[in-house]
Amino acid sequence: MAGLQRGAAAIVGVAESDLGAVAAEMSPIDLMAQGIHRALTDCGLSLSEVDGLICATAQSRTSGLNLAEYLGISPAFIDTTILGGSSFMFHVAHAQMALQLGLCQVAVIAYGSTQRTIGRRHASVREYNPYETPFRPFLPSTAYALAASRHMHQYGTTREQLAAIAVAAREWALKNPVAWEKKPLTIAEVLSARMISYPFTVRDCCLVTDGGGAVIMTPAERARSLKKPPAYVLGCGQAITHANISSMPDLTVTGAVPSGRAAYDMAKLGPADIDVLELYDAFTINTILFLEDLGFCEKGEGGSFVESGRIAPGGALPVNTNGGGLSYCHPGMYGLFLLIEATRQLRGECGERQVRNCEVALAHGNGGVLSSQATVILGAAATV
Repeated sequence: MAGLQRGAAAIVGVAESDLGAVAAEMSPIDLMAQGIHRALTDCGLSLSEVDGLICATAQSRTSGLNLAEYLGISPAFIDTTILGGSSFMFHVAHAQMALQLGLCQVAVIAYGSTQRTIGRRHASVREYNPYETPFRPFLPSTAYALAASRHMHQYGTTREQLAAIAVAAREWALKNPVAWEKKPLTIAEVLSARMISYPFTVRDCCLVTDGGGAVIMTPAERARSLKKPPAYVLGCGQAITHANISSMPDLTVTGAVPSGRAAYDMAKLGPADIDVLELYDAFTINTILFLEDLGFCEKGEGGSFVESGRIAPGGALPVNTNGGGLSYCHPGMYGLFLLIEATRQLRGECGERQVRNCEVALAHGNGGVLSSQATVILGAAATV
């Protein structure tokens, strides 16, 4: 992105809030605050040092006001941009701009959702769309199923190949102590599960959980003196192509193409330089589309690319190492958790699921119905 300087800012603290099904009466703002306090502890900073506050949630129209009041702070910089699950990758770029301009020195990015405990219908009210609503789509599943069906028709992608993505995610989740799903999964079990919207069974669809968390960012100079190794922001890119699936220019090509290109250009890197990929897998088709659009395989080859465990533990390309939205957690807007996992991989903190010699991580966020795409490339100290 124009104006952003490679490596000028870094993620210095990360943390999840409670995940899964949280305690009764907890609010999204509670979870944001919990994540912030844990992330501050992670990097050794205090709440009094936070002067940049960035947040988003579907459950609060004025989340910035509510969170600032809850924390008892009056930040110099505030941003509540909301573009779906990719919002937090947009936030990273916004935070870096604010840090570079001196508008703040410690920026917090936070999210929280209680969609499981209060019910998804209460957590997010869907707007009426005169072009789609009369046809009664089961959104967002039907929208993503439309993209999957088109990919299958156009490129011969199979349900078994989609299922391989769910199986790989589950294998990673089994190595993550806080992942929601704890049982092994097979391709046959994915295919025989309850149908949601063809070609998706319930195992092709993301989880419905509560959860939240926070990411702390500072200028690079300050980051080097803090508690944990920084994850430097090497590249950012973003794109918006549509709002509703009926207006998507091409059901098999997403805005990850331009967002990835911009991030690679800023980072001065390419797909071959990425050690670990954290992709927004709201549905199994997402992983195929983003692998293609971010340059890890040719368009139409995503299905064959994920066969035979290539993206699973022990495979050639580690993808969604925390278990992803399919098996780790998915509290409505998942993008923040990709940044958390990417940072932990660069620090070498992931235990059994740690990727060896991990120096460059890509976190890609998706919002709406393949509507907004944002890519962030993070690097360890050796990359700056």
